[in-house]
Amino acid sequence: MKVEQIYTGCLAQGAYYIESNGEVAIVDPLREIKPYLEKAEKDNAKIKFVLETHFHADFVSGHVDLAKASGAQIVFGPNAQPSFEAHIATDGEELKLGNVTIKVLHTPGHTMESTTYLLLDENGKEHAIFSGDTLFIGDVGRPDLAVKSDLTEEQLAEHLFDSLRNKIMTLPDDVVVYPAHGAGSACGKNMSKETTDLLGNQKKTNYALRADMSKEEFVKEVTDGLLPPPGYFPMNVKMNKEGYANIDEVLAKGQQALSPDAFEAAVNETSALVLDTRKPETFAAGFIPNSINIGIDGNFAPWIGALIPDIQQPILFIADEGREEEVVTRLARVGYDFALGYLKGGLDAWKAAGKEVDTIKSISAAEFAADYAKDNSIKVVDVRKPGEYQAEHVASAQHAPLDYLNDHLAELPKEEVMYLHCAGGYRSMIAASILKARGFDNVINVEGGFKAIAETNVPRTAYVCPSTLK
Repeated sequence: MKVEQIYTGCLAQGAYYIESNGEVAIVDPLREIKPYLEKAEKDNAKIKFVLETHFHADFVSGHVDLAKASGAQIVFGPNAQPSFEAHIATDGEELKLGNVTIKVLHTPGHTMESTTYLLLDENGKEHAIFSGDTLFIGDVGRPDLAVKSDLTEEQLAEHLFDSLRNKIMTLPDDVVVYPAHGAGSACGKNMSKETTDLLGNQKKTNYALRADMSKEEFVKEVTDGLLPPPGYFPMNVKMNKEGYANIDEVLAKGQQALSPDAFEAAVNETSALVLDTRKPETFAAGFIPNSINIGIDGNFAPWIGALIPDIQQPILFIADEGREEEVVTRLARVGYDFALGYLKGGLDAWKAAGKEVDTIKSISAAEFAADYAKDNSIKVVDVRKPGEYQAEHVASAQHAPLDYLNDHLAELPKEEVMYLHCAGGYRSMIAASILKARGFDNVINVEGGFKAIAETNVPRTAYVCPSTLK
């Protein structure tokens, strides 16, 4: 028996490869299926099952394409109603894989079809659970993503409480927990950076698994502090439930090399978003006017999903040479299938063609500190997440989280100089590019973000909850 976690950091997502005696099961695969096919071929094994823990919201699974390519059977748990052929397993059903057994545990709560797969080894001993979004390391799945008119997030949380207590916590402490996500995913709020753990340790350290916790306490804690989910989540659920375009077709369409003239014409003809995927500092030094910078080396796919509301938005992109396929692949992972091509030769070709280029001013934290010392009324905009801002921020900073920047545009002055920062510089350049494209011409990016600012003498403060004031 072999179990391998295939973790994708930019999505904070874990897929799993289980092999026994020439048969393979893949749990929650990504959309690009080639790596799974190659692993099975290397092991001289056949993929028998594609196990889906639920209809994912934060990425497009590879279940449909992988089943077609391998002949494997797609498996969902109870309550799932996909539009394609799949085996809808019953609670407690056992699936044979080589010399091992996979037992289906229906664990509703995150969604009503959520299912945990329990792996029993060759001797029938409970070895591991593939818990999807039911149980994370340090957290549990948020119960608000599957809310319907007849089912509130509190009711889903109650289902989750019962699933954890009756199906998961009754298992032996030495069972390995393999979740679908780790820190950075929007499917939970308190996930650990660790991507696997023993169940016994989670029983001791995971706040949601406290033995003395009542159902009422669980519901309150699990639903407290939930931020609105990214807008692309419902569309990803729809694609995972109904099917999607073949990944090879999406890659071929998105990797069309366009000359500067053809690129410019395509922008005008299609109203495409111009997406610049280069490093923030490279982007700042020169970019196509009105383009948006989301660097490929950061949390690219989640930010695409959070900031581009229309999943069918046509996209034309600029990339570092040799990374074009990577860009299209990572767009497709979150369902953005309408990449139309890239600028051949990059910005150098654009400039050589005599076309207009824009820039964004970037300064060091020391320069920012000097400007602040001269005038502490300068406009400082902090685009970090609420928890980061509340922990500590520049004393006079206005908070405008990048996730919801479009909701704050009316609050920001177009004519006034604004100093933007995040934690390290990646998100603030995204924000600066968005503001620039919307006519905010006086934005300045602070390089190194709050981490660098904290090493200067700029005054800082923390948010104090009113209930703690005396």
